[in-house]
Amino acid sequence: MASTLTNRKAASSKASSPASTVVEADIPKYIVPDISVKDLLGAIPQHCHERSFFRSSLYVVWDFAWLGIFLYTATTQIPKINPENISLPHPALYKVARGAAWLFYDFCAGLVGTGLWVIAHECGHQAYSTSKLANNTVGWLLHSALGVPYHSWRITHGKHHAQTSHLTGDQVFVPKTRTERGLPPLNAEKENLEGTKVSLDLQEIFSEALEDAPIMSVVWLTAQLALGWPLYLIRNATGQRSYPRFTNHFAPKGPLFAPHQFTDIIISDIGVFIWMACLAYAFKTYGFLNVFRIYFLPYLWVNHWLVLITFLQHTDPALPHYQASAFTFPRGALSTFDRELMGGPGIIGKITGWICATATHGISETHVAHHICSKIPHYNAWEARDAINARLARDGIHVQGNPGTWSEALRVIRECKFIEDEGEVRFYKNAQGKAARVPVFSSEGVSDSGVDLQ
Repeated sequence: MASTLTNRKAASSKASSPASTVVEADIPKYIVPDISVKDLLGAIPQHCHERSFFRSSLYVVWDFAWLGIFLYTATTQIPKINPENISLPHPALYKVARGAAWLFYDFCAGLVGTGLWVIAHECGHQAYSTSKLANNTVGWLLHSALGVPYHSWRITHGKHHAQTSHLTGDQVFVPKTRTERGLPPLNAEKENLEGTKVSLDLQEIFSEALEDAPIMSVVWLTAQLALGWPLYLIRNATGQRSYPRFTNHFAPKGPLFAPHQFTDIIISDIGVFIWMACLAYAFKTYGFLNVFRIYFLPYLWVNHWLVLITFLQHTDPALPHYQASAFTFPRGALSTFDRELMGGPGIIGKITGWICATATHGISETHVAHHICSKIPHYNAWEARDAINARLARDGIHVQGNPGTWSEALRVIRECKFIEDEGEVRFYKNAQGKAARVPVFSSEGVSDSGVDLQ
C-alpha cells in the first residue's frame, strides 16, 4: 500500500514564476464501493455467526492464565538478578537489569491485557454469547477492571459502527477540515479540490502552517498513544466537534446519550469508581512502586495498543470519508483497513505479527469483517475475513493495509493532515496539500446499517 502512495508522477505546468508553478501528480483513483449489506453478509459462512459462552470464556481464562504466569515469573525471578546469582561487570548493572526485566514484564502484560480489553469490547457487541445478561456482566467486569465505562463506550462505539467515516456522524478519529486547521481557502488558480494540483508556494505555506517537521510528528504520535484514550473518554478528543464543550463518557445526561440510557451510564460510572477505589487501596497497601510496575504500566500499554490499533484501522491517506449524501453502511464498513499488528517482512516480522495477533485476538487483522458484522466472535472472524475478502476481490476492492507498526503510525500522521471543507467523498491531504486518492463513483445506492444502538 505504501509503495502505491509514494509512486507519484509529478509534472510541472507553465506559470509566471517558479513559486507559482502548479505541480500536478498522477494519483490513483478510488472507486467508491456500490455493494449492498445483503451482498456482504451473504459472503460470510453461516457458522461464523455462532457464539459460545463456553468457548469465549476459555479465552478469558487463557488471558488471565498468561497474566498469572507473567506475574509469577516477574515476582520470583527478577529479584534473583543480584550478585549472589549472576555476575555482572558493574554493581549498577544489577539495578538496570532488574528495571529492564520489569519493563519487559509490563510490555508482555499490557499486550495480553489488550486481549482482555478486546473480549470486553466484543461483549458490548453481544458477540461473547447469546445471552445479553452474560455479555453485559462479563463486559462490565472486564472493562471496569481496565478503567473503562463499559455501557457508555458501548453506546458511542455502536454509533461509530453505524456511521463509520461519516463526517458528521462518526464518533472518533474525525478528520479536521481545511478551515479547522486555519489554512487559507481553496485557491482554484493554484490548487484543485481533488489534491492533484498544488502550486509550489502553496505547498510551502501548508508545510509551515501544519508543522511538518519530523520531530513534531514524533511528539504528536507519542502524546496520542500515551494520552489519546483517556482524553477521548474525558473530553471527547478526536470526536465530533459539533458536540458542546466538556462532552464526555461519564455524564449520564450528556449529549452522547439518550434519556433511556441514564441507568446504564450510572452503572458504568460505578464500575470506574470501584476501579479507582481499588487502585487507591492497592497503592496504600502494597506501595506505589509495586502497583505501578505490576498493574499501572501494563495498563498504560493497554491504552497505547488500543489507540495504535484503532488509529491505524481508521486513518490512512487511502481511506475515504463521506458526506451524508454519499454515505452508506457498506461504504463506511469498507473505509477501514485490516492491518497485521507489529507484522512485517521476514521471519522476525512474521513472528512478532503472530504473537501480537494471537495476544489481541485478531482485532487488528479482522477489523473489516468486524465492521460488516460486529456480532461475529473473534475466533470466527478469521474465516469470515477470508470469505469477505474473496467477495470484495471480485469488485477489485482490497482492504489490507500496511502492517500496524509505530513507523506506520508516524507515516500516517505525516500524510494525514486535513480534509477539504466540501466534497461528497474526501481523502486526507498531506502537508503539501496533496491527496493520495481521487474518488470516482460507479453508481449510487443506499443501505440501512441495521446496527442496534439500544
